[in-house]
Amino acid sequence: MFLLLKGAEVYAPKYIGKMDLLTCNERIVKIAKDIDIRDLPELSTIDLSGHIIVPGFIDQHVHIAGGGGEGGPVTRTPEIKLTELTKAGITTVVGLLGADGITRSMTELLAKARALEEEGLTTYIYTGAYELPTRTLTNSVRSDVAIIDKVLGTGEIAISDHRSAQPTVEDLTKLAAEARVGGLLGNKPGIVHLHVGDGIRGLTPIIDIVKNTEIPITQFIPTHVNRNGHLFSQAMEFLEMGGRIDLTSDIKPDENSKTALKPIDAVRKIVENNLPLDNVTMSSDSNGSIPVFDENKRLIKVMVGSTMTLYRDLKEIIANGVLPLEAAIKIITENVAKVLLLYPKKGCIKENSDADFVVLDRNLNISSVIAKGKFMIKFNEIVKKGTFE
Repeated sequence: MFLLLKGAEVYAPKYIGKMDLLTCNERIVKIAKDIDIRDLPELSTIDLSGHIIVPGFIDQHVHIAGGGGEGGPVTRTPEIKLTELTKAGITTVVGLLGADGITRSMTELLAKARALEEEGLTTYIYTGAYELPTRTLTNSVRSDVAIIDKVLGTGEIAISDHRSAQPTVEDLTKLAAEARVGGLLGNKPGIVHLHVGDGIRGLTPIIDIVKNTEIPITQFIPTHVNRNGHLFSQAMEFLEMGGRIDLTSDIKPDENSKTALKPIDAVRKIVENNLPLDNVTMSSDSNGSIPVFDENKRLIKVMVGSTMTLYRDLKEIIANGVLPLEAAIKIITENVAKVLLLYPKKGCIKENSDADFVVLDRNLNISSVIAKGKFMIKFNEIVKKGTFE
């Protein structure tokens, strides 16, 4: 099946002008100023004049099978629906477990990833949960990463958090080595995706590993790094060392975390300090719990993360002039694809790349979403729903 998208302004993420895009099944086959093809079988032509096309968004931190549970069984959060992802422009997603590796399982997570793939998205997972020793599908993190197609690394492993297993530097070093070798054997990133809590140690254990072992700094992806000012200062040091960091959308200062930084403020600080934006990503933590604890670590309330905050917060960065569109959009497309070793298959608009697109109107609102060459949302109308939606 061929799809011809005509006349849109294309950000690949770099702006390449007004272009036509021709796709065949799941791939982009031609990009040119004026593609005039009329006799192809099963050709659908869509006029996108006045619109902007960017790569499909990649969210590397979503609790696709649900999460939560810190307040007991009633606070277990629901699994995600297909349209919760597509309405947010997400065409590639990485699922993971969190605090609950007991009532949630890796088999459940893998099955949910396969279900979303059948429904039209591209899906991957991390093996593990907050705890160490962590949850796996086989007998080790190394073998999970090496032999299971959808497993890219391990996560989300908790550090500097009262809900973590209080892992030592030695524990984390051994885990990183397992993930790294599994990645080498499976030709995957083998990353350690780290939930970083509000604990005073912050990124110190990871910085110690990088300084004192042979594990490369790029093996670690710390997330939630904008949750407080101290942690974000460490994250900027980590960036300066050559590391990569993941911001979490919807984080903002409140009475329980007065020094938290909104993504726009975090990115502004990174720009002001001339740190490498190519090493910065953002994810939503969607369908995970957002627990609020008091000063004695007692649970006060639990909320649920949403995919819709990802592009909302990215758009705020653009609208306020912190970054232009072509630089900002990399934070949820190209940069993520490179972290996950999916580039240039994902994260960009190039010939032979996957046909994953988000179509924006002139106000930068999401108008259409195309995943693997098929419309999921077409001019604000949902055309593909999940199996039970």
